[in-house]
Amino acid sequence: MNNQTTISLIEKFQSLNLSAIIDFDKFNGYAITHHSTTIEGSTLTEIETRLLLDEGITPAGKPLLHSLMVQDHYNALLFITQKAKEKIIITPEFIQQINVAVMKQTGSIYQTVFGELDATKGVFRKGNVSAGNTYFVGYEKVEPLVKKLCDGIKEKINTTTSLIEKLHICFDAHFDLVTIHPFYDGNGRTSRLLMNYLQLIFNLPLSIVFKEDKAAYFEALQQTRKEEDISIFRKFMFAQYAKYLQQEIEKFEQAENGDGKGKGYSFVF
Repeated sequence: MNNQTTISLIEKFQSLNLSAIIDFDKFNGYAITHHSTTIEGSTLTEIETRLLLDEGITPAGKPLLHSLMVQDHYNALLFITQKAKEKIIITPEFIQQINVAVMKQTGSIYQTVFGELDATKGVFRKGNVSAGNTYFVGYEKVEPLVKKLCDGIKEKINTTTSLIEKLHICFDAHFDLVTIHPFYDGNGRTSRLLMNYLQLIFNLPLSIVFKEDKAAYFEALQQTRKEEDISIFRKFMFAQYAKYLQQEIEKFEQAENGDGKGKGYSFVF
């Protein structure tokens, strides 16, 4: 997938009359939430996710924790959507606020040498962590690295005009934050929401990392770190972005041809 193809898909997507689809933004948000939380272990199906968020129906036989995770993620998405309208500058405190929303109902209490730390408060971790074979930066580096990330984003936002460069900022911020791994939990969801926030700021369609591509997603993260080559992760994300845009365009065109027009469902479902 070359850059010109991606630009063409974005332009075509933005030309669609999405207002003809009832509640497109809401149901598209449900889709983003479903895929992001499934990557992190939620077992709710697409239909269960929609019924939970649209009608408050908690699925029977599924862990309550998973429903709470879904609710929190969707509310966090609403939070960043509102903040994007206000053009809030990205700071470490703002990233912490995103994590607070993500972990509101599911955060745990961690015992550290600094005392108890509540993961629902968006606190930066005070201990070293690993995931599989990946060891993240020492906790003492977390705060300065997050500040450096925010400063870099601010500088690039003010100087970047190219569409591809804007996408690089979005995808790179996603990679950098999840690689810093500043929180005890919710790092993946928070990082993907930071990417979505930047896309909102740039008036771009929002990205989805598809649940079925979870293994490839983790592999792209690991290989990018191992080879210290951000182009690996960018290539993966551009492919995910193109997959999403193409899917939305095709289903919109089907609706325009009389197949399901106006039903109000997200094209992802």
